[in-house]
Amino acid sequence: MSNLPNMQMKDSPPAEPGQMIALPVVSKRPIAKITALEARIAEQEAVIGQLKAEVAHSRKIFDRASAAARIGVWECELNDCSLRWSDVVYDIFDLPRGSALDRGRTLECYPQATRDELETIRSKAIEDRTGFCLDAEIVTARGTRRWIRITASVECVDGEPVRIFGMKQDITAEKAATLRLRYMAEFDSLTGLANRSRFQALITGEPADGVEAFPAGAVMLIDLDRFKEVNDAFGHLVGDDCLKEVGRRLSLLGSRSECVARIGGDEFAVVFGPQTPRATIRRLGAAVVRLMRRPMPIGGRRVDIGASVGIAFSNGTIGDTLYCQADAALYAAKASGRGTVSVFDGRLSIESRARLT
Repeated sequence: MSNLPNMQMKDSPPAEPGQMIALPVVSKRPIAKITALEARIAEQEAVIGQLKAEVAHSRKIFDRASAAARIGVWECELNDCSLRWSDVVYDIFDLPRGSALDRGRTLECYPQATRDELETIRSKAIEDRTGFCLDAEIVTARGTRRWIRITASVECVDGEPVRIFGMKQDITAEKAATLRLRYMAEFDSLTGLANRSRFQALITGEPADGVEAFPAGAVMLIDLDRFKEVNDAFGHLVGDDCLKEVGRRLSLLGSRSECVARIGGDEFAVVFGPQTPRATIRRLGAAVVRLMRRPMPIGGRRVDIGASVGIAFSNGTIGDTLYCQADAALYAAKASGRGTVSVFDGRLSIESRARLT
């Protein structure tokens, strides 16, 4: 007991030899409070640890989803144009992850027209404190062509824009699928030429595939001669190969016309703009007849066909009227012995087509 402090109760008499000394009672409340506080700290640490694990798991899920969807996050400080990218954006541009970024060099990945459009809508978004969305084609650091979708929002502090941020997504596969669907909708799968739908849009003056609408100057219709005999004699596979060769030959007119199309089984059409001289179109019609007279070596066979051509020049006429005029001229060419060119001149009425057949 020598280590105990010499404590006595106030005014208590000295202890007799052999008598027990009464010690003061120390309160257990501070110890209980400390124990409770330590328990709460432990609980909070456990909660914090759990939250950290959940955040890490969520980040892992986000990174995986971001990589799978090819979506990355970016931001740009407006005061110095410094950039920050997530890993996926680096991957989209084929740059090493975490490498230094320079906005000027990044813009060089865009074609000049796209770069100008991007700068215009970006400046407008900053001015209006809004955002934008743009699909753009890029050429990566490795020379790979990709399509990306850029979304952006402007962040403001005290009403003043300080940074712009958003996402960049690789939409190359989506763009390719869209182009394939558009191709299937507007082009003939057998010959690769435009189909009737695209031809019809052009002669009615509607825009097609982003091309600005224009008034058609002339329509040339081409109908193959003796093609039914080819199918009957050699079968449809040889007939299909014959149509492919016709398409290849007619595609030579592509540089001189607005559209070369297959509009029926063995019927083709060419649309010319108003700038093409009429004499040139007549010469091209005669060239088509000569071209189709040349034998076609298909499957070890010599296939001989021909073509009749009808031409209608537009005098303010568009759409079905222009097509019907060319159709009447075509049937006049077939009625005159086939392998000829006929031009609609007004004396040949559209209703005469029925009589000519």
